[in-house]
Formats: sequence, structure tokens, C-alpha cells
Amino acid sequence: MLRVLTLSTLFPDASRRNFGVFVERQTLGLAAHPEVELRVVAPIGLPPFPLASRGRHARLGALPLGEQWKGVDVYRPRFLALPGTAGRLHAHFLTRALTPLLADLRREFAFDVIDASFFFPDGPAAVALGRRFGVPVSIKARGSDVHHWGSAAATAGQIRTAGKQADGLLAVSEAMKRDMVAMGMPAEHIRVHRTGVDLGQFALRDRNEAKAALGIRGPLIVSTGALIERKGHDIVIDAVAALPNAHLLIAGEGNYRGALEAKIAALGLNDRVRLLGAVPHGEMAALLAAADVMALASENEGLANAWVEALACGVPVVIPDVGGAPEVVTERAYGRIVGRTPAGFASGIAAVLSDHTPPATVRAGAERFTWEANTAGLYDHLKALVTSS
Repeated sequence: MLRVLTLSTLFPDASRRNFGVFVERQTLGLAAHPEVELRVVAPIGLPPFPLASRGRHARLGALPLGEQWKGVDVYRPRFLALPGTAGRLHAHFLTRALTPLLADLRREFAFDVIDASFFFPDGPAAVALGRRFGVPVSIKARGSDVHHWGSAAATAGQIRTAGKQADGLLAVSEAMKRDMVAMGMPAEHIRVHRTGVDLGQFALRDRNEAKAALGIRGPLIVSTGALIERKGHDIVIDAVAALPNAHLLIAGEGNYRGALEAKIAALGLNDRVRLLGAVPHGEMAALLAAADVMALASENEGLANAWVEALACGVPVVIPDVGGAPEVVTERAYGRIVGRTPAGFASGIAAVLSDHTPPATVRAGAERFTWEANTAGLYDHLKALVTSS
């Protein structure tokens, strides 16, 4: 039996059910493996008092320290996340908070390996904890956890050091692996471990009926992702402005909402562009089923789950050449890779609309990505680390 301690600061809770759902799904898949016993440590970073008693921090602070989450034991320790430090001390305080918890946990659950499912601050903390408790450590790189923190002056050194010291590394795409190697991480330690998609949930539906349920007639573009600048929703809005009769629905929430609302109003697009706010992951398939195109203009990605979920619903994607985009859009039927500009997206969307590719043909692009393969790959990777340690 392989005893796995999964460490992830990106994991859902009662106040954030959409937060890290892909980490959750990967973890639940591994927990269901007949040769695995698993516990999750999902730390919550909070600022010092009185900031910790306000707004979203107060909601996070009210969460239980431990619970059963979809059949898995989840621990939610708090660690200090000092504002104004650019993350420089996050891994230090995370390690300090987790050391006594893991020492107690180890008395009844002698974990064989630490599986850090997000690179920062989880990765550096996992390496320190692995050394303390004498177990191997794996760290998974997903995208912004390496691209953002790995290029920021305050944290880049920690990312590189953790990548070199970990016993094993996972990358969501071949492109992500190349980026990690360029940062000095050993190629021989990196295994490409792609995401999965629930092909039962994200499935073909009648597009006209789905559009009618949304009150939309004509071409529909859907974009999903947090309303933050690097997701590039403003680029897609500008592109839709150049596509008469096309509608755009954006699912997500974030601090860039005000700027996007102002852009929509300035372009006179209030009747064609809507910000839907946060859409529960369980409702995302119904939204995608109505779309003719899924467009996401991210500045960086590893291999976005949103791309694969769209394909599974029979919806081609229009995306820039970031991360694993060429590993997903391997056929014309699956969409277009375009320049990260309004003109590039307008052209790509128009081209996809003119293709009229049958949804079943598009869906074939997602059938390479299964959670079964994800679970098998993760188990093999972690088991090999334990065997060789």
C-alpha cells in the first residue's frame, strides 16, 4: 500500500468550491486507487490580525481545521501570509506551520511520499518537510505557479532550488517541462503528467437548445477563467467588437471586473457581452454546450483544463501559443492558435465559425485526456520515487 500525503494550497473548500477543482479531481482519483491510502493537507494562508478578521479572510479563518471532503481526510492548517513581502516568506511560514501537524499525523499515518500539487509555496515547503521526515518529494508544475513565482525576484530562487532538490517533478505539458529545464531543473527528474477531463460530465449536447436556454441567437463565444489581467479577457472583448452579431459570455470573477465592465460599456457591447461571475464547475458543461467557440487569451498557461473541457463538449478553442497549446490543438478541427491580439483572436474566431466542424469531430481532441490515465501516471510516478528512495 502506497501512503501518500498530498500537499496543496490550491484545493476547494466550502467558501471556494471552484478553487483548484482540477487538483481536487486528480487527488480524488489517486485516493480511489486500490493500492493507495491518502491524506490531504490543504493549508490556508492568512494575514495577521486584524486583516485576518475581515472579508474573505474571515470566511477562510472560519473553515474547520480538519474534515472529510468527498470521502477524503483533509487538514486545513493556517499559515502566516505577510502582506507586502511579495511571497518571499510564504514557504518559510508554511513549513513552520506544517512541521508539528505532520509530526502528529505521522504517528497514525506513516506517509511514504509527499505529493506537492502546486509549485509555490507548496514545493519549497515540501522539500524541507521531506528532508525532515525522511521521505521523497514530488512537485507538480501547472503554469502560473512556475511562470509567475519562478520569474518574480522575491521567489524565483526558491522555485529553482526546490525544483533541483525534489526527488521527482511533474509538468502538465511538454512545454512546461522545457520551461522547467530552462530554469535549471533536471530533465531526467521531470515526467509529463497531463490533466484529465470527465467525458461524462463534459459531453455533447444540442447546441441550439443550450443557446435558447441562455436567450442567445447567433454565434456564441465563451471564455472561462478568473477576471485577472493575465487571462486576457480584454483581448477577447476587443475581438468580439469586430465580429458583428457575435455574443460573448465570460465565466469567472476577480479584481479586473471593473476594468472589463468599463471596456464593455465604452465599446457599446452591453447587449452582446456579459460577465457571468463565478459559475460552479458542475454547471460549466451546460454553458460550454451552447458555445460555437471557446476563446481564452491567457498570457501564460501550462495546459489549461478549460481548453480540454471545451473540446470534450465539441467546442473548438481559439488560444494563443502559450504552454501546451500545440499539444492540444493538434488538428484544425480542434481550433486555432493565434497571435495574442484582438485582430488575431477576431481572425481565429471567424475562421472557426466558418469551418462548421461537427461537434463529434471536435470531441475527439479531448479523448486523449482521461482521469484514468492521470491517476495511473501519478501512481506510477510516486511509487517509483518510494521504491528508489
